[in-house]
Amino acid sequence: MTHRRTWWHRASLVAAAATALVATAAPAEAVVPSGAPSAVTALSASASSDKVDYDTWQRDCRTVMDEALPYLQQRIAQSRPGEKQAIVFDVDNTTLETDFGFTFPQPANRPVREVARYAQEHGVALFFVTARPGIIYLPTEYNLEHDGYQVSGLYVRGLFDLFKSVSAYKTAQRTDIESRGYSIIANIGNSATDLSGGHAERTFKLPDYGGQLS
Repeated sequence: MTHRRTWWHRASLVAAAATALVATAAPAEAVVPSGAPSAVTALSASASSDKVDYDTWQRDCRTVMDEALPYLQQRIAQSRPGEKQAIVFDVDNTTLETDFGFTFPQPANRPVREVARYAQEHGVALFFVTARPGIIYLPTEYNLEHDGYQVSGLYVRGLFDLFKSVSAYKTAQRTDIESRGYSIIANIGNSATDLSGGHAERTFKLPDYGGQLS
């Protein structure tokens, strides 16, 4: 087995194990976004049951992205001279189908990928802020790029980040992105902890059905 195959085999095993941990972890802390100018949430009546089905999830994700795309089209068109625009995305059950994609690489969440593609084709940088541990940085980056996302930056949790709440950790990463001269025109995630803390012009919340999805 070549060195490349050995690395790939190990990376796949680590990614699969980490995905299982993410999918079975306790729901994230309940935090209501504060200071965010806007938040859009979709939740079908049928999704209140114990088991969320894939078609319902996809339909609800598309409802949110149908709200996001016209805003982004307008905001991108209104870019100021010299402005560096960025969108911040969560990873699990936002850009990737974590709880529905049982292979590696995991499939992209199609409604989100469509919006991301429009943005990246119009010069917007895509940043990904996840609570995944740093040990699976490379498999996560590979997965995103494999699915067609242009990764301008990927933030994963280091050792000291584990002592912060998820919302505080993610807010700090958006602050760092702004410090690099970017205007964060949208922040997209499926949990309140992805969106709270400000540092984004608009927020768009995908469904997590009361914490049923990681």
